[in-house]
Amino acid sequence: MAIEAINSINDGAALSNSRKSIAENFDTFLTLLTTQLKNQNPLDPLDTNQFTQQMVQFTGVEQQLKTNEYLKALSTSAQNGANTEAVTFIGKHISASGASAQLSDGSAKWGYELPRTASNTTITITDAQGNSVFTETTSLAGGKGEYIWSGKDAEGRQLADGNYSITIDARDSNGAYVGASTQITGQVSGVDLSGSDPVLLVDGARVRLSTVTSVNANA
Repeated sequence: MAIEAINSINDGAALSNSRKSIAENFDTFLTLLTTQLKNQNPLDPLDTNQFTQQMVQFTGVEQQLKTNEYLKALSTSAQNGANTEAVTFIGKHISASGASAQLSDGSAKWGYELPRTASNTTITITDAQGNSVFTETTSLAGGKGEYIWSGKDAEGRQLADGNYSITIDARDSNGAYVGASTQITGQVSGVDLSGSDPVLLVDGARVRLSTVTSVNANA
């Protein structure tokens, strides 16, 4: 609450200073015009339309400058709000759209959703470098489900912990493609605020805040 109050005071002060700046610049502009009028050639006086046009142009430029300042302030405020929201996710369990998950302690899991049963489905797991490390053909029931990978490659060797991605090529009994959406789930352990958008750290994986589909206080 105190932070919000301080921000409100700062915003009010900034607005007041902006208005003061506009007024001072406008007064300077009027002074220059007055001087120009006093010293103009009587045989070639300043055209009234030109005078009005100069005033309109000056006002337009000032308004554009202040509009840009306010838009920047709004953008900064929105970014701060997103960062604050992201921090509140720490310690909570989330589900987010995505294909990447963290292999840890011999297990990596993904959630998936299918509109109908896909009896001929090929699942491919790739490592962080994009290399295929595991492939399996299986049958997946329609609706929501969970796929758990043991972290072993095709030869049964246990792979190192890290970030892995899943691809689900789902086909029904007639060979028709069945669109599958994938999700990752896990507990948020931290937040990376170094970029333009906050990124949640979920069991070692990086999840953009905009991809979160559900949040739970408990596992």
